[in-house]
Amino acid sequence: MKNILIVGGSKGIGNAILLQQLEQNKVYNISRNAPEVTHDNLVHFSLNVLEDALPEIESIDTIIYCPGSINLKPINSLSIDDFRNDFEINVIGAVKVIQKYLATLKKGTNPSIVLFSTVAAKLGMPFHASIATAKAGVEGLVKSLGAELASAVRINAIAPTITDTTLAAGILRNDRMKENMVERHPMKGYLQATEVAGMADFLISDKAKSISGQVFEMDYGIVSFKI
Repeated sequence: MKNILIVGGSKGIGNAILLQQLEQNKVYNISRNAPEVTHDNLVHFSLNVLEDALPEIESIDTIIYCPGSINLKPINSLSIDDFRNDFEINVIGAVKVIQKYLATLKKGTNPSIVLFSTVAAKLGMPFHASIATAKAGVEGLVKSLGAELASAVRINAIAPTITDTTLAAGILRNDRMKENMVERHPMKGYLQATEVAGMADFLISDKAKSISGQVFEMDYGIVSFKI
């Protein structure tokens, strides 16, 4: 049984990861709202990761940092605070968590970290300036820490395309928009949260013990293919 710390496990991709891991592992969840599930293997801490002190946790094998944002506006409609807030949610929060728990994590079994980027960090998309900038910071953090911690902790990121979660509800708000999103992707689909959870499960497993410093695009072909 692993000790897994999930930040942002109450909704969306984080919740799918939490539900996937609960039966086999001890899961510590940090989020402002509690997950809609109770389990003997779940310990929840209600707090704002950017503003509040992080709890003491004695044993950690894996950190999965899930908070993110979808803040899509033309550049002239984005304020400096928009850029600052997106960067804090996606990068500074992850840094705060890693710094807090790194010494504990290093003592874990096959210790690993999983962060989240986006396909928009590599594929230029209009109205994504703020979130793409923040997620590019996440990818830089993965590369740098991958090298710095190479002998001690693995760190990777997942870069999903649009995923059917509450965070993306505005983009997938009706059948026509869902159909348009399917057509935009060469492989004619978009992600479900359980698919992303499956990738996270692989990256924290012994099967991925040779993998660190990588960003894995789950993109239904939108970055890789032009068809």
